[in-house]
Amino acid sequence: MKKVVLFAFNGEIMCFVHVLLNALDLKSKGYDVRVVVEGAATKLIPDLGVEGNLLNGPFKKAKAENIIDGACKACSEKMGTAGDAQALGLTLLADMWGHPGIARYLTEGYEVITF
Repeated sequence: MKKVVLFAFNGEIMCFVHVLLNALDLKSKGYDVRVVVEGAATKLIPDLGVEGNLLNGPFKKAKAENIIDGACKACSEKMGTAGDAQALGLTLLADMWGHPGIARYLTEGYEVITF
């Protein structure tokens, strides 16, 4: 099975929605896919839980499909969204100096794609 992890760094809503849509598409085609919310994208975390928001539907589906690995602990703390991440059930990832490291995914056989 092909393994892909999508690192969402970009804080632009249209970029982030495409991360979620691509993740869902890959999952539907049999990929083992994960999403990591990083950098400026962590400022969008509160929007994920807002009914009617562009991100809400794809996020709920991605979460139900268990493809959201989590959010960067350091960046979500800096953006003031760590509490929102935890309220949404997101794991705060911090294995590389407070940030989610790419090395772990490479070691586990994932292809890394950044947005």
